[in-house]
Amino acid sequence: MIQVKKEGILLYKTNLGFENEGVLNPAAIFHNGKIHIFYRAVSKGNYSSIGYCRLSTPLQIEERHDVPIVFPQGEIESHGIEDPRIVKIDDLFYLTYTAYDGINALGSLAFSKDLITFEKVGLIVPQFTFKEFRHLAESKGPINEKYYRYNDHGSTISKIVKNRYVWDKNVMFFPRRINGMLYFIHRVKPDIQLVAINELSELTVDFWQNYFMHLHENILLTPKFQHEISYIGGGCPPIETEQGWLLIYHSVHDTVQGYVYSACAALLDLNNPLKEIARLPYVLFRPDYNWELEGYVNNVCFPTGAVVENEILYIYYGAADEQVACASLNLKELINELLLNKI
Repeated sequence: MIQVKKEGILLYKTNLGFENEGVLNPAAIFHNGKIHIFYRAVSKGNYSSIGYCRLSTPLQIEERHDVPIVFPQGEIESHGIEDPRIVKIDDLFYLTYTAYDGINALGSLAFSKDLITFEKVGLIVPQFTFKEFRHLAESKGPINEKYYRYNDHGSTISKIVKNRYVWDKNVMFFPRRINGMLYFIHRVKPDIQLVAINELSELTVDFWQNYFMHLHENILLTPKFQHEISYIGGGCPPIETEQGWLLIYHSVHDTVQGYVYSACAALLDLNNPLKEIARLPYVLFRPDYNWELEGYVNNVCFPTGAVVENEILYIYYGAADEQVACASLNLKELINELLLNKI
């Protein structure tokens, strides 16, 4: 078993209007000797924006802004922007997040050259109704019945509501091109899917129609163990190691106390990330402390950002959907443990 140290809470909510209900699910990146944290900040009514702080060490806050660094704009973000992740590819930072309009939750992208100003690209996932998604995904045979359970809301949503789309979240890019191509992870419950493109301009309606017609070929990870039996989703952007891409993801399983969200680990092939090399058969860490067990949403450890310093992996996560916490572990020990659990 891997020894994981819970470092405790890094960020609490404040009395500031944009983050007085909670701070959670942070993106993290090391740049110019500092760790930059972009976190989901929640105001009353569950409207989210993205806050910012800078760390001088993995656990020491150096500066924290008192206003959002990225805020909702337009109809697709009218109820907030949530759960950011960030990577640097070449000379450009890719900040992905979920745009929420009160009905639909869909993956979006913004660019930055300096981590100060961000230019929004907009949605990069499709806007398909469940009927459209089902028609495409079933074109080559049946799909996991959980796709119906988690995505078919037709019977529970008023007919007055128009444009109810399949939720497509947890978008995060690999931090470099692989064989010249951009790769990113996304999630339509219950699995984690993978996209490979030459350029973002390829993400057309035709692309997504063909993609979902070949859904089985694009599934990166599917639930396997008891702790991930309900569904899984992306966590932190993949970390490159000599042995493969380390993916910290989240798992969910239903209990009598409700859903429990935990942090998990898998290893993917460096040249073909669709190839799963190994996966831990147990959680990396789960809710243990009161501040993870009780909050806005109980029983949540939701990893979204990670950095490596002096061979220690620091994982930043949302705790009970109310505060930002950190856990640390030895990176080499984790990789070695994964290699003992090859697929």
